[in-house]
Amino acid sequence: MEPWHKKALKEEGFPRAWNGKRHRIGASRELKVKRLPNCHLIKGIEFGSEDIDILPNGLAFISSGLKYPGLQSFAPDKRGEILLMDLNEENPRPVELRISRGFDLASFNPHGISLYIDEDDTVYLFVVNHPQIKTTVELFKFMEDDNSLVHLKTIKHELLSSVNDIVAVGPDSFYATNDYYFTEANLKTLEMFLGLTWTNIVYYSPKEVREVAGGLYSANGINISPDGKYVYVADIMDHSIHVFEKHANLSLSRLKVFQSDTLIDNISVDPYTGDIWVGCHPNGMKLIFYDPENLPGSEVLRIQDILSEKPTVTQVYIDDGSLIQGSSSAAVYNGHLLIGTVFHRALHCVLDSSSGKGQSNVS
Repeated sequence: MEPWHKKALKEEGFPRAWNGKRHRIGASRELKVKRLPNCHLIKGIEFGSEDIDILPNGLAFISSGLKYPGLQSFAPDKRGEILLMDLNEENPRPVELRISRGFDLASFNPHGISLYIDEDDTVYLFVVNHPQIKTTVELFKFMEDDNSLVHLKTIKHELLSSVNDIVAVGPDSFYATNDYYFTEANLKTLEMFLGLTWTNIVYYSPKEVREVAGGLYSANGINISPDGKYVYVADIMDHSIHVFEKHANLSLSRLKVFQSDTLIDNISVDPYTGDIWVGCHPNGMKLIFYDPENLPGSEVLRIQDILSEKPTVTQVYIDDGSLIQGSSSAAVYNGHLLIGTVFHRALHCVLDSSSGKGQSNVS
């Protein structure tokens, strides 16, 4: 028997009270395909590439294998993994990073990730993990000499109850987004349908944990400006990015809300230009109700000068799902664009670094 909330969303004649919910998930939105000329699917990524973060030296970290309640999974029994791609190689290929003994690999279910480089050049990787559909944050140290991760600690806290994404601001501190207020499945459904704006952003350090901002429908991707002054948070159900000013005491104050007409997932920031790249879901209905005959599409936006009165927004890539389904992330490095997905494959594109447009032919 189909759950009541899914039936309600699909029925056009359902009471008007639900019309806003259908709009919120982009139920009627259709886009014309706009592919880049020099892209190819990445071999070795078959079951998701939900979040991507790239070091200044071109090493790209990819979280893969997310199992998220209510969404499709092509490999529900396969554990998650962290993949590494060196974008300086002529033909970059992902390799799985080995994780040190003692870490529970069997229940590894990675979601959002964030890298932090310490003053001594130590690289830390923060990973949102959902073992048994719970929430933890795993802290690793990256060992480049043998492509491995040393697990340092597991972080749990009552304020980190439904974490979606994370941005590191120190070797053991971060901001995190909670995408739901409730943790029980039926209450999450009710929360979404009532349109409650109860999700938030939490600051964590070993010394203190506190809410620093709230009032979002569903806080999702989070990142920080290259100068560390501003924090960007996607509200996926509001089709928006909230821009916060970060203060010396690490509190946040909302400066503006950038509004779009698509469901914005993860946020990546070009460290050189400050441009924002986002993976988006043009039609959330297709993402929730997976149908191989009506595939969820993908969309990538580039947002320039988000602090200005009129930011420049470019639709860089649009796909109808026939090539790549359910885009959740987009990250750039030195003319390379990686597009990740919640549960599908990943795309590698070569860009014209001056214009941001593709070159050559499809490979």
